[in-house]
Amino acid sequence: MTRIFLPDAAATAALGARLAPGLAAACQAGPVVVHLEGPLGAGKTTLVRGLLRGLGHEGRVRSPTFTLLEPYELPDCEVMHLDLYRLADPAELDYLGLEDLLRPGGLVLVEWAERGGDRLPGADLKLALDYQDAGRCARCTAGSGRLEPLVAALAQAGEPASSRRIETK
Repeated sequence: MTRIFLPDAAATAALGARLAPGLAAACQAGPVVVHLEGPLGAGKTTLVRGLLRGLGHEGRVRSPTFTLLEPYELPDCEVMHLDLYRLADPAELDYLGLEDLLRPGGLVLVEWAERGGDRLPGADLKLALDYQDAGRCARCTAGSGRLEPLVAALAQAGEPASSRRIETK
């Protein structure tokens, strides 16, 4: 696990952008599922915005809080951004066609993943954001072996601008 202090929204978006190349490469071998954890307002959508910019998306990035799903067709991968906060029952994931999203070239970013219960696949990467001092703390944990090098690279490559790593385990 790598923990990174993020003093502001720009640092949170920068972390997302740093993750982009590694996630794009990983999803070419098979679908990648990322669970984004944290309380309301912790910066999950801001991190996704930075990630999408890092993947080449230039348009608007909408929070899927009300739509549950926002798709993004990008050159290196197809990104599906889900927000399960308003999900009343994990069975509702069946209506989203989750199984169809899990294919090579697919990157599935899930906010409030715990609401998906056992219908949601395990995370290849967990990104937990929480409040710390005046900023945020990001905890990055590989959930599958294929993303362990990405988490290790985060720990070794230095911090995004205006961030500092506070712990690596």
